Amino acid sequence: MNRRFAALLVPVLLAVAGCTATEQGAPPPSATRAERPSPFADCATLTSAPAATGAATSASTGDAGARLPELSLSCFTGGAPVALRDVRGPLVVNLWASWCAPCRQELPAFQRLSERSAGKLQVLGVNNRDSRGGAQSIGEDFGVRFPMLFDQGGALQRELKRNAMPLTLLVDVGGRIRHVDSSGALDDARLTELVRRHLGVEVAP
Repeated sequence: MNRRFAALLVPVLLAVAGCTATEQGAPPPSATRAERPSPFADCATLTSAPAATGAATSASTGDAGARLPELSLSCFTGGAPVALRDVRGPLVVNLWASWCAPCRQELPAFQRLSERSAGKLQVLGVNNRDSRGGAQSIGEDFGVRFPMLFDQGGALQRELKRNAMPLTLLVDVGGRIRHVDSSGALDDARLTELVRRHLGVEVAP
């Protein structure tokens, strides 16, 4: 009986030893996209005003346009929450999500706008009602580098009383919203025209 039990036990012990050796010798699992460094820029520059043109300054005068909501959102790269009213304009704010096809279509145009308009206005993304992993993946895949806020609960969209996605806000140097665009995916030409018309900022095509 003991011999029979030992004969049955040996294969089991060998199998356990084999699994343990395999697990110990296996390389560690690679980091998921959400664990890798954020592709987005830090939010520290958002409270520094760009060198706005005279046209952009004059476009901010008058009482038209509501101010950005009194709302603070987390920066995707961490650190202290960012108060929207402390972000210096002229400013283009893009609300988007990885599950929104038009959002993915237009994101590269916003990245190019941030590069073409450097020193004249700021481009800010607000990842809305999304997962950090989804946003991280899109940022990496599409080469999005401008600062990004994370609004998983959709607080900004509720404050604006807007349900459309994507949603783009054009905000002047005084912090007033001059235009809200929900017409669908924007391209380079349309963004250039919106910035010129509503913020008075000329950017190279």
